[in-house]
Amino acid sequence: MKEITVSRDFDVDEITSRINSIMSRWSIQLLDINGPNWLIFGYDMEIKFIFKFQLDFNDLETRIKLEDLKLNVIHHIEGLKDETAYRDNLINAVFFD
Repeated sequence: MKEITVSRDFDVDEITSRINSIMSRWSIQLLDINGPNWLIFGYDMEIKFIFKFQLDFNDLETRIKLEDLKLNVIHHIEGLKDETAYRDNLINAVFFD
């Protein structure tokens, strides 16, 4: 498992490219978007990558960037036309202070 930490000043296009590249691999099945932790599972349902977003979820600009990132990645996954899936729980009251 590889852990990738993403800081609050992240570039949406750069992180989109990194995640899309990983999701395009034949061995990847699921992206679980769960607030600050985006888990990428293989077909064996073992976690292959974790993107840990160290962000302030109360900051509106940050949340907009995250939504843009999420939509970019979901669009890519839906365009793969294979069994790759995603689960979306980006914004949840649990992640707010």
